[in-house]
Amino acid sequence: MASQTPVERDFKDSSSEGHDGEIAPETKVEGGPLERPVIVYSSPKAFATSVVERWKSVWTRRFIISLLAGQLVSLCITCTNVTTTELVNRNWTLSTTQGFFLYFTLFLVYTPYTIYQYGFKGWGTMVLRDGWRYFLLAACDVEGNFLVVKAYQYTDLLSCMLLDAWAIPVCMFVSWIYMRTKYHWTQLLGVFICIGGLGMLVASDEITQKSWEALNRGKGDAFMIAGATLYGITNASEEFLVRKRPLYEVVGQLGMWGFLINGVQSSALEWKGMRDATWDGATIGLLFAFTAAMLILYTVAPMLYRLASSAYFNLSLLSSDFYGLLFGLFLYHYNPYWLYFISFVVILAGLITYFWHAAPEEQGILNPQAPSYVTKREERLVYDAEQGTEDIRP
Repeated sequence: MASQTPVERDFKDSSSEGHDGEIAPETKVEGGPLERPVIVYSSPKAFATSVVERWKSVWTRRFIISLLAGQLVSLCITCTNVTTTELVNRNWTLSTTQGFFLYFTLFLVYTPYTIYQYGFKGWGTMVLRDGWRYFLLAACDVEGNFLVVKAYQYTDLLSCMLLDAWAIPVCMFVSWIYMRTKYHWTQLLGVFICIGGLGMLVASDEITQKSWEALNRGKGDAFMIAGATLYGITNASEEFLVRKRPLYEVVGQLGMWGFLINGVQSSALEWKGMRDATWDGATIGLLFAFTAAMLILYTVAPMLYRLASSAYFNLSLLSSDFYGLLFGLFLYHYNPYWLYFISFVVILAGLITYFWHAAPEEQGILNPQAPSYVTKREERLVYDAEQGTEDIRP
């Protein structure tokens, strides 16, 4: 089990361990080492048998859910790409405003439930004491989205796909800073295999000439590197937070600060475009589809951080281009190139290799609790029962 870093100890001071210093009954602490079956090299038969046993040990319920969740978020990314493409085809290019609906929806969905659990007073105290953490998280997320969208306007598809993968090593490095995550060499091998699959996807796009002419490659590449760096920081930071706090608190705060930051930015940069844009039924329908896909992604992603890790989340997203091909077959009548299918299999192989030795349970300590200064609803109900009243204190 990794030792606590100064960042973890600082955040733990404001996390609840129960008012008597005990871990809440519903809390599940994970992060200890799990033993995989040893590979035996004494004979070919023993080697084959041990490999089969290791293969079976990989396919735990948690790993299968992580693998499927990763492909779900990858599919959601593809849906957002398709809807954004359709919006651009209709001359609707308000990228910052487009994200506003997402953050506002996250705020509406998760913040009322946080208030229901913590009470208005507890929620307000949480915002005052820990809101700065979520403000920084939301700022990185909003600006990362903004910079990546800008990058697509200046550089070509090849640069975008390759440089976007920069988020993976950034995420792994920041995770190590936060949680001292230990990476086995098989996990690094899994990363390289996934990157190899990405290379096949890039080659397929180049062969089928899906790219476009770069308007300003240097500027676009700089935007993409900066955006991917912020993505990596955001993913690792959110994993650190959801491993220590309830998911509804983290996502609700991300939505609240995100829509405030995004709202100010879109008002400053796109106010004229909002006035001139076409707001017809088709546009509203596409915005609804985009927001729904992103809502699923932002809900499933922190679950995947807990099940596996933020690095595994980023690796899973590499398969999104394959799902884009499937959408393109029906919507844009693409001619499938055979390398797409091989690349998808290679990426899946990398995702399996990533947990060939290390288990998902070993990726970090999972101990989500409400802040110690908050009295949760269940505790307030118990208090009221002891006081002989049914009222719930705010």
